[in-house]
Amino acid sequence: MRQVKLAITQMASENDWAKNCDKAEKLVRAAVAEGAQMVLLQELFDADYFCIEQHAKFLQQAIELDRHPTVKRFAALAKELGVVLPVSVFERAGQAHYNTTVIVDADGTELGFYRKTHIPDGRGYQEKFYFSPGDTGFKVWETAVGTIGLGICWDQWFPECARAMALMGAEFLLYPTAIGSEPPNPTYDSSNHWQNVMRGHAGANIMPVLASNRAGEETAPDGRSDIFYGRSFIADYQGEKVQEMDRTEEGFRIHSFDLDEIGALRRSWGVFRDRRPALYGALLTLDGKTPQA
Repeated sequence: MRQVKLAITQMASENDWAKNCDKAEKLVRAAVAEGAQMVLLQELFDADYFCIEQHAKFLQQAIELDRHPTVKRFAALAKELGVVLPVSVFERAGQAHYNTTVIVDADGTELGFYRKTHIPDGRGYQEKFYFSPGDTGFKVWETAVGTIGLGICWDQWFPECARAMALMGAEFLLYPTAIGSEPPNPTYDSSNHWQNVMRGHAGANIMPVLASNRAGEETAPDGRSDIFYGRSFIADYQGEKVQEMDRTEEGFRIHSFDLDEIGALRRSWGVFRDRRPALYGALLTLDGKTPQA
């Protein structure tokens, strides 16, 4: 038996690095005090969501990972508390900019990083202006709480991402997120769709899925705004929601899983044994017909 306690957080961020980091640290400390061994913070928690519109000045916020103050602060916190912390930041690498998460183990060691693969571009979420598509490929990390796979926000809509990490040995999947209102259609609420897609990843791969989303309304310099719908949740290996936050609250939720028990069930189902990779060639194309050069 390998019982682990995993936590999600949810908060509103603003244009104030210190306040955001203080709030995030408070949530991590509170979750660890309740027994959490891994705490998932939301996407780009240390700043407001500057991607609502295109403003070149925000590119100046990107910092190299080896000197990033958010990474340094939360790596120190992970070591102090003995907790695994994925840390989402805006990364500068030479002339490129990435939406990146650094995986910090419970002893404060930085195990590596993942750069967001799928970059959205639409009203309210104009990330292609700021971020290059990630070049790390999908990855998993062996941590003090088990082998984790992590995608970032828009990655969560792609079953290929989840399945790749499952095949690589992930025991649970994490998705730090920033999603909310749909500016082209303000009456449309995508939050159920958002949850259901990830719950499908959990059921299809027979492993827990955790998503930490932003909450609150944030406004761009030109006055346009996004309302982040919260609803951060934890799903079990069947895709059932076992923890969920509401649309506006700031806080955390914890759930305990026996990873050995889930692993044995995953093997017994045969969903990986019975795969037919040679027949999945369409997945290597954009149009279902033509392989990419």
